[in-house]
Amino acid sequence: MKVYFGFDDTDIHDSPYGTGKLVRWFQNDLPKGCECRGVIRQQLYVCDEIPYTSHNSSACMIAEFADPDLVDQAIESAANHLKKHFVSGSDPGLCVATEFDTSLSRLIEFGHYCTHGVSSQRQAIEAAKSVHLSGHGGTNDGIIGAAAAVGLTASGWSGRFIELNNLRCYSETVKVHELRSDGIKVVSTERDAIIPAPDDVVFTNGWIRPRLLGHQPILFVHPRGERRWENIYVRRKTNHK
Repeated sequence: MKVYFGFDDTDIHDSPYGTGKLVRWFQNDLPKGCECRGVIRQQLYVCDEIPYTSHNSSACMIAEFADPDLVDQAIESAANHLKKHFVSGSDPGLCVATEFDTSLSRLIEFGHYCTHGVSSQRQAIEAAKSVHLSGHGGTNDGIIGAAAAVGLTASGWSGRFIELNNLRCYSETVKVHELRSDGIKVVSTERDAIIPAPDDVVFTNGWIRPRLLGHQPILFVHPRGERRWENIYVRRKTNHK
């Protein structure tokens, strides 16, 4: 069973780490028998009416649970993890839902709206009626982004992976079959839709962050010569890794 853990608003300007790193750390606090299937960064609406730290992003962990009875324990663990690591002065929020929750369709709709509109805590609470949603400090505005992160990730068509298997261990080049073995599909942006072969080489640009598309990690590449491809994205300068 898939369980989605959405976190938001855990840092402030000049924090030593951001929400993404806090969520990646949470995999070490999952109950025994539960496994992290990836952490996805979600981009929310940026405008003057919405307070945010750097880019107004939230993050969601997808975890696989063999035993549904562990969900309550995991929620408690996630709340404790958040309380332990959030930066004073932030407005942290947590949302947790399983793939079978009846609120998922409302959360998905809410998440989509949060990418282009200004939302309120009341709207987040309404969207998350049957799932866990909690604020843990400050204004508790983090519940908005946390709920949106769960909805967007559950949709399977939004965000980019910031944690997935060996995602952070690749060198400057990697073979296509190595990416595939880590669950990453390599897709060419080339006009004639050539499919990269298993032994083709991908130049990583030192930053592999697949998109979540069709509930799968997709890495877009463009041609760089015969049997050679290049990741189309490079890392943007930011305060957090």
